Amino acid sequence: MAGYNELIKNFEKIRSYMREFYVYGIKSRSDFNGKSARSYDDERRRLESWLGGHVGFARKNDKKNVFISIDSRVTRHNPLYKAWKAKSFTDVDVTLHFILFDILCDNQKYTLNEITDKIYDYLAGFDDPMSFDESTLRKKLKEYVTMGLVKTQKQGKKVFYSRADDVCLDGCDDLLNFFSEVAPCGVVGSFLLDKTNCQQDCFAFKHHYITSATDSDVIATIFDAIQKQSVVTATSLSNRFLQPRIVTIVPLRVFASVQNGRQHLLAYHVEAGCIRAFRVDNLADLKICDKAQDFDKLISQLDKMQKHMWGVNTKHNGCVRGLQHVDFKIVVDQNEDFIVRRLEREKRVGTVTQIDQNTWQFCADLYDLSEIVPWIRTFICRIKEINFSDEQLQKQFLADLKQIYDEYCGEDDV
Repeated sequence: MAGYNELIKNFEKIRSYMREFYVYGIKSRSDFNGKSARSYDDERRRLESWLGGHVGFARKNDKKNVFISIDSRVTRHNPLYKAWKAKSFTDVDVTLHFILFDILCDNQKYTLNEITDKIYDYLAGFDDPMSFDESTLRKKLKEYVTMGLVKTQKQGKKVFYSRADDVCLDGCDDLLNFFSEVAPCGVVGSFLLDKTNCQQDCFAFKHHYITSATDSDVIATIFDAIQKQSVVTATSLSNRFLQPRIVTIVPLRVFASVQNGRQHLLAYHVEAGCIRAFRVDNLADLKICDKAQDFDKLISQLDKMQKHMWGVNTKHNGCVRGLQHVDFKIVVDQNEDFIVRRLEREKRVGTVTQIDQNTWQFCADLYDLSEIVPWIRTFICRIKEINFSDEQLQKQFLADLKQIYDEYCGEDDV
């Protein structure tokens, strides 16, 4: 069955729909406030065309809800990359593309005028040939130079164009298979993989985080800004605010969660005057501006802050939090050195100290203690003592333990 094959011009629109359908769950047409029914149907059909069997439907309260479901156990390649491989073009774009590369395929160098003459000769045999003005041709060549498909060489006042050298991808199948599925901007690896004759999928992933595919353009801009040490303006789509906000930031470092794959940008927020975290999937319309002042100083400041960060939280109401303390003691029996090794291996910050033959203690000073609680819970049956400097968090932690005990053991056994 033929799929819906309309191509897109604004990727940010399709990115928002993918985020709603996949990241945030099942949606119906009425759930998309501010979007017309026609717009909703167009984007839904595009997703169906690209993702095929990964798009599902469910009926609830007489509404047809759409969702994207991808089983990472059987899906070796990220299907969301297909959205990046769709591109809007016209008949003129397609014709000019193939004519240009047919002319440049002999690896000779040509000036703009020479290419124009060759195009004229190329189309002379047609009854009603297309016409390409010099401005269109110059813009298209400039675009291909930027993309690395065409290279230029200046000799005196003349600029010569030629086909860029091909990149040999022999022996890179395993590299590209792995890079495309785990690296930021892995879509680059997916594009390169399409140019190989790779027939073997050599990797399977227990935890396959694919949602970052739709953020590839944002991540690429962030990396470019970090390399240039530049200020960036962006639209922040945080759910905490009713309307999108324009923020001015200095990107410093990207953090990717090993638990859920979510990506955060640690950046200096110019308006707030401090370093804070931004969810990458909540950023849009990034524009690189002037070079940032004191970039090295900001990086040094972040390095110091990371010594007290378990996750990405550093702020509270726009200000740096005061440090909070946590320590807990666990029981480790003989022949259980693996528990101590796990403490050392999994701790991101803090210290591990042996108290006596069977007791080990972990201590840390953090900006946000709530981020470490899930990790502490994995030692719950071994903890003999725990202390949070945040009294409310301490009470909540103990209350949760009591609730679990009551549910499984009964209140009479407390």
